Formats: sequence, C-alpha cells, structure tokens
Amino acid sequence: MIPLLTRHAARLAAVLVLALGAVIAVSAISDTPAEDDAAHPSQAAAEQQAEAEAAYEQTRTLHLNYIEATAGADVDTKAAAVADYAVSKAEGLDDAEAEAQAAAEAAAAAEAANSNPTSVDIPSSCDEFSGNRATGCAITLDWGFDLEQFACLEQLWSKESGWNELAANSIGAYGIPQAYPGSKMATEGDDWETNPVTQINWGLGYIQGKYDTPCGAWAQSESEGFY
Repeated sequence: MIPLLTRHAARLAAVLVLALGAVIAVSAISDTPAEDDAAHPSQAAAEQQAEAEAAYEQTRTLHLNYIEATAGADVDTKAAAVADYAVSKAEGLDDAEAEAQAAAEAAAAAEAANSNPTSVDIPSSCDEFSGNRATGCAITLDWGFDLEQFACLEQLWSKESGWNELAANSIGAYGIPQAYPGSKMATEGDDWETNPVTQINWGLGYIQGKYDTPCGAWAQSESEGFY
C-alpha cells in the first residue's frame, strides 16, 4: 500500500501540473499582452493622470524655488525680484497689445476689401468724368452710394455697354445697364430707349435689389462674366 503522505504529494503535484498548463494556455491565446494592456481604457486614464501630476509638480517646484531664492533676502533683492516680474508682465502686455493692434488692422483691411471687393481706383469727385459717366456719378451719389461704389459701377457699365444708351446686343440686351430685355426699363420711364437718366436709374434699382451695391454687382460680373 502506498503511504498516505505519498498519496497527498502525488495529488498536489497533479494540481500544480494542471495549473501550469492553464497558465501556458492563456499565454498562447494572447501573443501581444503588452499591446493589449496599452490599449485598455484604464491605461489611457492612468497616462492622463500622470501628465496632470507632472504638470502640478513642475508648478510646485517653481514655486518652492522662488520661496527658497527670496527667503531671508534683503529689501533690495526683493525689490529687484518685483521689478523683474513687472518687466515680464509689461512685456506680456506689450505683446498682447501688439496682437490686438494687428487683429484690428486685419479687421479693418477685411472690411475695406468687403466694401470694395475689386480694389478699383476711387475717384476724388464726379468732376473726373464726362458725358453719361458724369451723369451716372451724380445719380449714384443721389441714390446714397459713395464714390467707391461709383468706381465699381463705372467699371461694370464700361464693360457692359461703354456707357452708350443706344448699345444693343444680339440677344436683346439694351442700353447702359444692358437690361434684358430692354423693355424692362419702361418701368422707369417711357423714354427708356434714348434717355440715359432713365436707364441709369433703372440699372441702379436693379443692382440695389439684387446685389445691394454696385461693387457687389461688379464682383459678380468679374466672377461669372455677367450680373
């Protein structure tokens, strides 16, 4: 008969063999345990916590260093430290002021570009023009637009008709604004075929209703070839 102690030892050995086999099987299933651990959400949380603690420790160290450097310092040393801080603060304010100034200048430039999107040359007065252009300039100002807007209108209608009240194209567009069909200008007056004032007033009404401003209409014409 096998002694009792020997039987217990055999059973214990069998259990150990089974446990070792289970460990080996688990290891065989996961070939990349390090990658699995790194991808676990708890790992990301731990990394964020570590970064926060490192930032806190850096701030704490700087504070402690300052206390150590100024501890027991005389009045002059402390005054110098305060002066250094004031200089740094002033430099920071100067940088902020410079950035604010640059932002304001950029905003002003953007606003100017929006009001004059085509960068046309702006006349000093309507006296720079003659004929239908001079008439058109005066009427444009009467409509509440400025010389900048007339500069866009001058470019637009120079392209469309050369400011010729009798200009007509093959598809039926007519007059200074090249209304299509020309007969639409009759809403402004029965003399729409020959009167540049009637045509200009109709054209400005059309532009205001569709593009708000002559510069808006000119930008459309530059982009698409028509307005």
